[in-house]
Amino acid sequence: MSDACAEVVVTLVARDRRQVVSDLVALTKPRVVVMVLVTTLVGYDVGLTGSADYLRMIHLLIGTLLAASGTLALNQYWERDVDARMERTRARPLPAGRLQPLEALLLGVALTMLGAAYLAALVGAVVALVIAATAILYLFAYTPLKRRSPLCTLVGAVPGALAPVAGWAAARGDVALGAWVLFGVLFLWQLPHTLSIARLYREDYARAGVRVLPVIDPDGASTERQIVLACVGLLTVSLLPTVIGWTGPIYLAGALVLGLAFVAVEMVQALAPSARSARWVLLVSLLYLPLLLGLLAFDRI
Repeated sequence: MSDACAEVVVTLVARDRRQVVSDLVALTKPRVVVMVLVTTLVGYDVGLTGSADYLRMIHLLIGTLLAASGTLALNQYWERDVDARMERTRARPLPAGRLQPLEALLLGVALTMLGAAYLAALVGAVVALVIAATAILYLFAYTPLKRRSPLCTLVGAVPGALAPVAGWAAARGDVALGAWVLFGVLFLWQLPHTLSIARLYREDYARAGVRVLPVIDPDGASTERQIVLACVGLLTVSLLPTVIGWTGPIYLAGALVLGLAFVAVEMVQALAPSARSARWVLLVSLLYLPLLLGLLAFDRI
């Protein structure tokens, strides 16, 4: 065992175990992981052509849980200096000094590699490749780009939309048209969601040197335009499951109502920007996705 690893072990033993466990779990961003698992499960459900293989589904969720947790822990490792400069993130385990960077690095690498290997062995190579691509894009494209270009939001939406593709691949063994419809929904949903957060915490992001669009868009016009376009695109793409024959009239009506509501709330913000209406956009984005996915799972033909 190297001296650095030995020091980590000694440090862990010396601290309160419950706090250490809590901090290690926090590194994996559990709420984000839950969303990843839900969208993966929806992708698996939509991709089924027969009865579900529940053992395969469980293996899919376990492997995805491990890989997603590891990737998010590595993200916090790489961004610990950025998190330290932001009010909303400075209390996280690494910037607060409750965990050491090496601890996060070891945990992240171990979980990510274990998850990818688990999926390759028990679910399939295609699923493992999708999950591996998600980790690579998230860590080596999106994360460094956040300090360089507002395009980071578009780039980051790609790995964020791959979870249902992995679920579809687990069900069918391929990544055909249906997988990319689900990808499109998740990709477009992330744009108003993440830009709304960046808009609300613009000063925090600017202080940390994160170049999201609201930071370099002083009057907010470009930000509002991009969110409106994404909401309209999302409304359009969300109707495709009915167009291609997956779902019936219940889903179609629900998707139309949800999409129009999302567009309407954002239009209010775009025409008369305020912190209050911006928070409404964020709230609607948080409600929209689970409701849409629930309708998709419920009203499959």
